[in-house]
Amino acid sequence: MQMNNNNLRLLRRWCLGLALALCGPAQAQLATNIGIDVRAMSMAHAVTADPPGIMAIHFNPAGLAKLEGRRMDLQFLAVDMSVESRFSAPPGYNVFGFSDDPVVCADAPNDGSDVCRNFRTSTSTIEGVSLYVPIVNDVVDLPPGPLMAGPIPSFSIKPAGSKFTFATATYLPMAAGFYRQEGDPGNFMGRRVALNRITYLSPSVGYQINDELSIGASIGFSYQAVALETDFRSPNELLGFARIVDESLCAPFKGESNFALDIILFGICRPNEGLGPFKSLAAMDVAMDQRFSPSYNLGILWEPSDRFAWGAVWHAPTKVHMRGRYKISYSNAAQETINGVGSSPTGAIALAVLGLPSRIGATDAGLINMDLTMPAHFQTGIKFKPTERLQLNIDAVWVDYAEWDAFNFQFDSTNAALALARLFSPGSTSTSLYFPLQYQSTWNLAFGAEYALTDRLSLRAGYEPRASAIPDDRRAPLVPINEARYYSLGLGYRWDKDTEIDLAVATLRSRDDIPANSSCAANCTGINNLVYNPYAGLDIETQASITMFGMAFRTRF
Repeated sequence: MQMNNNNLRLLRRWCLGLALALCGPAQAQLATNIGIDVRAMSMAHAVTADPPGIMAIHFNPAGLAKLEGRRMDLQFLAVDMSVESRFSAPPGYNVFGFSDDPVVCADAPNDGSDVCRNFRTSTSTIEGVSLYVPIVNDVVDLPPGPLMAGPIPSFSIKPAGSKFTFATATYLPMAAGFYRQEGDPGNFMGRRVALNRITYLSPSVGYQINDELSIGASIGFSYQAVALETDFRSPNELLGFARIVDESLCAPFKGESNFALDIILFGICRPNEGLGPFKSLAAMDVAMDQRFSPSYNLGILWEPSDRFAWGAVWHAPTKVHMRGRYKISYSNAAQETINGVGSSPTGAIALAVLGLPSRIGATDAGLINMDLTMPAHFQTGIKFKPTERLQLNIDAVWVDYAEWDAFNFQFDSTNAALALARLFSPGSTSTSLYFPLQYQSTWNLAFGAEYALTDRLSLRAGYEPRASAIPDDRRAPLVPINEARYYSLGLGYRWDKDTEIDLAVATLRSRDDIPANSSCAANCTGINNLVYNPYAGLDIETQASITMFGMAFRTRF
């Protein structure tokens, strides 16, 4: 029975990998304030005290009160994303004596040796951008190259003599996704990923209390979707032991149904293909969405003089209830192992005692849902003008990622993966999966500058060092944006008294080193690691960059 329990614990690891994979795309929210407005982009989003036109809806709705008459903004964006992960074997790398991991071993496959003689550094890259398209309810892979978006419109109106300004905008608080080639070593943490949050309507109001003080509020009606396809494996000591049993103890009896052998070994020698530490165990495909997801922002702006202003904005936490479907495709080795154990009299009894199925098919499929709270976001800042032409902005940014202490996934019925996870994951049930995250809230500063070169032309620049919400022991290639640096440049040109044009270029860059056995969301070793570690024992380096180009056309009419 000990052998049976070991295999069950191994399969449980990729069950928890389901939870990690599901929560990974949601963590793209860690890229807060990316690509909302071109002027804000050029000043590292340090614009709470200097809201950028109609997109004050997002950055500080109190700034709407400064807009006069009828206005229209059109934004055009191009975004290029690059994600690269490198995997290498440290000295002494092995899993229960085996080191022929195809991710880092350059030896010929099935060369008869369990020990790798020629290690390599393996590199994973993304091929292009994937997006979840609401109308077709499916993921679309775009050709390699930048993602183009625009024109993205926004409108405002302030009746003559009124203290109220009304506005609405369409914008993309989140739009991220990628796909990798078949056989890419990074496919165990996302072969295809898509995350969208599209705010399609945002009725907003700014109110001018007096010449110095304004307040504002906005409501956002959004569509949110998450989709993921990924492979699973578990290079763990127990699977290494399972390979020893399969290749040594069971070799003379491979595929046989021997009653005495089944009684003693619980049917573990029945499978024609056994488990191993470097074999793929399953593949998973999941997609969830919520078509109506409301949120709200509150803002205040104080401008006692032309040379100084203070502002603050509160983005309230947003409750999201996503529903969709899932499909888990089990590998031949996983099927034969479970079914072989279940076909043995002693194995079937052991499975029944543990409440586990004695047989699994090629796939499990059904409906899935989860409740997710998008974290609260508070930002406050000042602008001041030391000279007539130079303006400096400084913002402080707080995001409540501690809200993501754990995720809970609900399934419409039980399945083999849940039955296994229930035994080893506190808080999980036969129809739910509980996954701890232990994220932490973050503070960081952002800096922007604007210099009026002429009465028509202004030059801009920004810098923002972003803190990571992910603890060191939870980092993984699936979420490559941790501590990051944001740099931006831009310019604004007043075409005439009613028309302005903004241009900007910006880049967000993040690098991370995850030494072997340092993160139990990627490469933990040891027999007791209870989370998904597809690169156990390997050194991992990640590098991610997001490069953005933008143009905004703003006019009064």
